[in-house]
Amino acid sequence: MTIATSNVSTTTSSVYTSSGNTAITWLSLANYGVSNVTANVHVVPSGGTANSINTILASIQINTLDTYQLYAGAEKLLLGNGDTIQINASANSAIGAVTSYTTI
Repeated sequence: MTIATSNVSTTTSSVYTSSGNTAITWLSLANYGVSNVTANVHVVPSGGTANSINTILASIQINTLDTYQLYAGAEKLLLGNGDTIQINASANSAIGAVTSYTTI
């Protein structure tokens, strides 16, 4: 397994892009800022854009110094080549995203 890390900003951007077919085995969002932050998480098909149809978490509130785990245990999110996970938050550089993935 491999990991990808990213700081999340107020602009929706990719925190992970699948190269080939991959499985997301774990994704966490940690708020290391000084106040509560909301975040939106999208799973976007290759060539697409983040929108309401591909939102998997909408306005999730993450309290300061708290962590939200999206995938854990036996759960998997399967992605094809070029699919992305895109995230934005209500504050710049308050949330760190860590994604663990494996090639399938």
